Amino acid sequence: MKAVQITAQEQMAVVEIAKPEIKNDEVLLKINYVGFCGSDLNTFLGRNTMVNMPVIPGHEVSATIEAVGCEVPENLKVGMHVTVDPYSNCGKCASCLRERANACEHNQTLGVQRDGAMREYLAMPWQKIIPAEGLEQQEIALIEPMSVGFHAVNRAEVTDIDRVLVIGCGMIGMGAIVRAHMRGATVIAVDLDDEKLELAQQMGAHYVVNTAKEDLHTKLQEITDGLGPDVVIEAVGSPFTQNQAISEVAFTGRVVFIGYAKAGTEFITKYFVQKELDIRGSRNAKPADFRAVIHYMQQNRDYPKDALVSNVATPDTAFDAMRAWAAAPAKVFRILVKF
Repeated sequence: MKAVQITAQEQMAVVEIAKPEIKNDEVLLKINYVGFCGSDLNTFLGRNTMVNMPVIPGHEVSATIEAVGCEVPENLKVGMHVTVDPYSNCGKCASCLRERANACEHNQTLGVQRDGAMREYLAMPWQKIIPAEGLEQQEIALIEPMSVGFHAVNRAEVTDIDRVLVIGCGMIGMGAIVRAHMRGATVIAVDLDDEKLELAQQMGAHYVVNTAKEDLHTKLQEITDGLGPDVVIEAVGSPFTQNQAISEVAFTGRVVFIGYAKAGTEFITKYFVQKELDIRGSRNAKPADFRAVIHYMQQNRDYPKDALVSNVATPDTAFDAMRAWAAAPAKVFRILVKF
């Protein structure tokens, strides 16, 4: 069967690999679409230190159940449309024992620490299969990145009286915007791109700020009556925006970091000591976050799903699509590869 493989820095190829045979507790998936995410772009550019080359990328999955093992529960049936929980968990580390397997110390995410889903067929343990009936095949591939944003909002414990600043309107940031809006919060979206900010408004942002054109501090003081946002969710992963989050959040506010900075970040500690801030990390997502995204999609069929997909490639054109993304990263929202 065909698979897309990142073979070396800025190199990609379509390779032939064996079709998997499932174990008794596994499900065989016919892959329909797989999304390229930021970690895949970093792998392609040689910046992902967690990856051993060559690697098959992909953990944003839209699939159909092709076959099931004899120990798979009856609710998972051939022909069902599903996505997958792409994170592994050991069951023994501190995170797993606290029922936070999304942050497992020994996690291996598809397409990062182990070969991913960008192939025609994939075998997965049945426990990692998440039904997504009633959704279009392309939007099923959007569930995982949106769930990461949903999880960040849960980490921030957002309520309807909060003013929530989301820095970065990529796919994960959009998930945070949607979930904070669903919680009844006032949502402020920040980015450098007007098209992304326009989409953020369609997804539920009440205010948008283009920091290439406007001073963020001034705008936030106007919006929040001089208090600052109660919650800041940082979905970029740069030292500048991480410090910006600490500086702009209100006294006794909450800051959640989703993005990984590629370099070390220096903080002026007096800001988060004097403000008595809650600063939290947010990693991956829980199955409940996946189900919440699916529920949102099922109940809101008019959300702008088509605008969330920038390009649909095939395995043979995936290399060209990735090179185009690397050349203009700010202009690409989501690339899906169709199998």
